[in-house]
Amino acid sequence: MSIDRRDVTFDGEGVKLFGWVYRPAGREAESLPAIVLSHGFSAVIDMDLDRYARAFAAAGFACLAYEHRNWGRSGGWPRFETHPWVQVEDMRAAISYLRTLSGIDPQRIGLWGTSYSGGHALTVAALDRRVRCVVSQVPLVSGERTFESWVPADKRERFMQRLAADRDARARGEPATLTKAALPGSETEEWARLSDTTGVYPNALTLRSLELLRTYEPIAFVARIAPTPLLMIVADQDVQTPVAWQLEAFEQAHQPKQLVTLHGRHYDPYNPLFDASSTAARDWFVQHLQTA
Repeated sequence: MSIDRRDVTFDGEGVKLFGWVYRPAGREAESLPAIVLSHGFSAVIDMDLDRYARAFAAAGFACLAYEHRNWGRSGGWPRFETHPWVQVEDMRAAISYLRTLSGIDPQRIGLWGTSYSGGHALTVAALDRRVRCVVSQVPLVSGERTFESWVPADKRERFMQRLAADRDARARGEPATLTKAALPGSETEEWARLSDTTGVYPNALTLRSLELLRTYEPIAFVARIAPTPLLMIVADQDVQTPVAWQLEAFEQAHQPKQLVTLHGRHYDPYNPLFDASSTAARDWFVQHLQTA
């Protein structure tokens, strides 16, 4: 099936957000169900989202894939800063924008989020009843526990001192401190090499992003998602956002819900498990959006 894709910008409370809108070619006159897609902690739209959006569009959905503020082609400052609650609001702005477009059924909007945005998908689905169906892939569900798993106990005090020093420096008007998002030899670096086919991955992140991550607990919202249908896709060897906590979150969700477990690591749903992860998500959207 031929898929039409066009560049768009939309307002995220005063910041211009960049995205791609997809439609199945030749179906412009129809009122299509639609899906909002967004990426993880330090990723940009060029990394994997196009493939997911095209897979969903080929099944008859319109899609909006977008970049978070401070990243890629979207506006916002400081660059490379990931603020979870601002991104939650931007996801809700993306829903609003999509509902204004011609040829979109505003009553059939789905969310697809992965990794950090997998947590946003859980949070927004709990808070915003305009969402009729949600897929959360390898989500971050507990910022505090994830931070502690990323920063070993014997290095945590020193790292917290770095965060405090960065706060003081910003108060003096100095620029935000940057760190690498994908450390040499890490699983994240391996994924970036595979997914950054156009050479746009910045491999940068503000230190404050890690401090903000500690404040974010999507698991607190999971029990409020129902009656919105929830699909969680997890990887059984995930240590980036440890799978045990994802399963804990899934247990707290109410029906209707479904769990798909893939055999692999955190980034494997993009490569090499793309077919399995995209098919599971597509089928969930077909079941709960196309027949709604």
